[in-house]
Amino acid sequence: MTLDIPNLKDFDARLRDEAAEEPTLEVPHEVTKKTQIIAIYGKGGIGKSFTLANLSCMMAELGKRVLLIGCDPKSDTTSLLFGGKACPTIIETSTRKKLAGEEVKIGDVCFKRNGVFAMELGGPEVGRGCGGRGIIHGFELLEKLGFHDWDFDYVLLDFLGDVVCGGFGLPIARDMAQKVIVVASNDLQSLYVANNVCSAVDYFRKLGGNVGVAGMVINKDDGTGEAAAFAKAVNIPVLAAIPADDDLRRKSANYQIVGSNATQWGALFTELSINVAEAPPLRPKPLTQDGLLALFDAETTGADFVLEPANDADMRGKNAVDRPSLEVIYDHV
Repeated sequence: MTLDIPNLKDFDARLRDEAAEEPTLEVPHEVTKKTQIIAIYGKGGIGKSFTLANLSCMMAELGKRVLLIGCDPKSDTTSLLFGGKACPTIIETSTRKKLAGEEVKIGDVCFKRNGVFAMELGGPEVGRGCGGRGIIHGFELLEKLGFHDWDFDYVLLDFLGDVVCGGFGLPIARDMAQKVIVVASNDLQSLYVANNVCSAVDYFRKLGGNVGVAGMVINKDDGTGEAAAFAKAVNIPVLAAIPADDDLRRKSANYQIVGSNATQWGALFTELSINVAEAPPLRPKPLTQDGLLALFDAETTGADFVLEPANDADMRGKNAVDRPSLEVIYDHV
């Protein structure tokens, strides 16, 4: 078997062009007059899907019309909401329908439970396209389905916070959302991601953008306080602190919704719903890397480590040889 190298080069070029392509999606400002569009960011695995599924259910229980859109290529935002059942994504459904010469309909991609409407944008298979571009394509399809005419009080967008470029940064860069919420825990990596999101918001505010950070949800809170200290340092409020509780862990693992007044966690998610709705979009003050490390004990992060510069001999190793210098050195008179 031989590889067709020119075709591989063409494919590589197409992927690079796709990744570099600027978003074309435009969101009319009429949408923002009634509907609150809120983008939720956080490190992968930090509990965004858990938080959003229960938040959306509680909002619906409080009488609000809620649309939950998963914008993570893992397509796991709606898994808890639908009892672990995979939700057909907009990207894969569109591809399948297109090959069959059919149009995508609402019922093909949008499903509902407990008054919450939910869908997954999805993304390309690994190595077969740009995930961010997939997000943009997904929203373009939503426009065709009538996104700007839909009647919702809240549209919650679940975005992977590890990447804030291209389509993943769309709500911030294009004023698609009115505000951003970050989900984090008392660990350095999740706060690093939260700080990156705050940096992106701050950057686009400097360019005239209007999106702000409404606050932080601390998930799996063990009481050590680093996430709360971060929120205070970047000047955003803590909207809720969800404890590291074994009951929550078990119910989440068993795809059980706890965002309801029928559970012991009802008051917590009611408070979160109210705070999310009322919190104004703020311009954060992102921290430097050293400032972020300073929130933690130096023994935990290695913050007191002193950098030792390498030299040319280090890099050459066994190949290092003394070479006569061509530099001319003049005697001082």
